[in-house]
Amino acid sequence: MEPTDLRETMPALESSVYCNWGAGGPSPRRVVEAAESALEHHEYEAPAADGMYPAAFEGYDEARVAVAGLLGAEPSEIALTQSTTDGINRVAGALNWNEDDVVVRTDLEHSAGILPWQRLEREYGVEVRVLETEGGRLDGGLEAVTAAAEDATLFCVSSLTWTHGTRLPIEAIVEAAHDAGALVLVDAVQSPGQVPVDVREWGADFVVAAGHKWLLAPFGAGFLFVRDGVEEDLVPAAIGYRSVEDANATDYRYAAGARRFEVGTASPAPHAGLTEAIAILEEIGLETIQRRIERLTDRLKEGVPDDRLLSPRSYESGLVTIAVDDPERTVERLADREIVVRSLPNPDAIRASIHAFNSRADVDALLEALEAEF
Repeated sequence: MEPTDLRETMPALESSVYCNWGAGGPSPRRVVEAAESALEHHEYEAPAADGMYPAAFEGYDEARVAVAGLLGAEPSEIALTQSTTDGINRVAGALNWNEDDVVVRTDLEHSAGILPWQRLEREYGVEVRVLETEGGRLDGGLEAVTAAAEDATLFCVSSLTWTHGTRLPIEAIVEAAHDAGALVLVDAVQSPGQVPVDVREWGADFVVAAGHKWLLAPFGAGFLFVRDGVEEDLVPAAIGYRSVEDANATDYRYAAGARRFEVGTASPAPHAGLTEAIAILEEIGLETIQRRIERLTDRLKEGVPDDRLLSPRSYESGLVTIAVDDPERTVERLADREIVVRSLPNPDAIRASIHAFNSRADVDALLEALEAEF
């Protein structure tokens, strides 16, 4: 399958130039149909057959296998969540925090990677260190990472910055943080679906993401990677029948692996959609997708002046940040022309997210609409 073939099955692209995949990726019909089919089977057929709970558990198992294959992990290392924010909070809630603990994050984290640590700071007196960046890069490089990680408990960093589309050196950051004795959590939500991801290469303890952006899955299909063995010393804040080996045991024991981070009943539909979305993208090939994103973003950047382009001019991701005088007004003006982008809270800019399912005509339409800004 070619990216252009899949584009033809995405109804949201019929009426707009959609360049906002980094916020939410519209699903192809196959994905929605898979979610609908799972829900219909669960509600119509399973009750009188094997049962609603076995049907749901079968879907959960299939989703863990699909996500594990996508990330280069084992299914036992995958917990199913609702979102990236949900996954980060499950990790944050599993450590025994006190005022001697330190969390390190960059100043480019999404609110999902900021608010949980602010809460720990407020409630437990945890110290939060913020690594400064410049132009989407770590200011001070790996030396700054090493200094900030000293005596740290947890290091939180994004694989791709949502503000600039820059690719951070995750493997080196993880190594430096581990050398200092810190655990590492990677917010990878901008990576799966647009670039190949191998969590073994990263070496991180936790990787959180969700399917509703570049993976084209429905909302509610999040996932959490927990490196084998790391979970043994963690006690999640929430517990339920999916967290334990035997929910009816007198003395409960947590399930092995990442499963202890799951809790209770959840609709099988979102993760059925995610399973199908991963299958579709693998049919196309993630390398094929990445190469097409690179070609399209190169085309977009060629039309953006140096003083307006805040993302790297050379390819790093499908996220392209462009400085404008009034981001909110620009987004509204583009929307009037049926072009969808988003504004950023910082810097003063708009962000276009270009996927493999965009076309050269989409890019040209965006550039033509932005001429008044330049």
